[in-house]
Amino acid sequence: MTDPLVAATGLHKAFGRTVALRGASLTIEPGERVAITGPSGSGKSTLLQCIAGVIAPEAGTVTFDGTRVDALSADDRTRLRRREIGLVLQFGRLVPELTALENVALPLLLERRDRHASATVARGWLAHLGVEECAESLASDLSGGEGQRVAIARALITAPKLVLADEPTGALDTVGAERTMQVLVEATGDIGAALVVVTHDNRVAAFADREVVLRDGRTDAAKVVA
Repeated sequence: MTDPLVAATGLHKAFGRTVALRGASLTIEPGERVAITGPSGSGKSTLLQCIAGVIAPEAGTVTFDGTRVDALSADDRTRLRRREIGLVLQFGRLVPELTALENVALPLLLERRDRHASATVARGWLAHLGVEECAESLASDLSGGEGQRVAIARALITAPKLVLADEPTGALDTVGAERTMQVLVEATGDIGAALVVVTHDNRVAAFADREVVLRDGRTDAAKVVA
């Protein structure tokens, strides 16, 4: 038995008087695809952000590949996320003033990689995801589906061990959502990354190996569907 890639245990997080997580726990195995579902306000996005190290829980632990994420400084969490964890968010969250190519290359450039080499790798990922023709287009000019593919390329360019996607199809129509999920699942599989998707859409959850339902910030009593 191998150790899980991610072990989040007993997470608590509140924003003022609003309690988002009440002891939520989750493990993710290497290469596994997990869907996190549940009602609006159940703490899905907060759980994802704790795993990513975007925010720190007030109680509980998050371990990623043997490293205690919750014990790291904010700067160290940022470095870990930039190198080992890919993020795909609703609406893509691309930098609108940059081209698609520049957006994809950005994680490598932030690591002070060679600009020309970074652009070459970025162009390869755009081609891999079928949007190479968008390379020189500004992110603000891309369609919703194009933008999400570019966002997926950006998330994968560092070959992360884990990709976290928060409602990645929320802004797309049914056809666009299905195509985006197919691309996301195939691309993460190509690099052997685990994939965790927060979604309210049963059709998106169906792409996962396992579904975890979050209710009122808790997963301990949630139904886990294989």
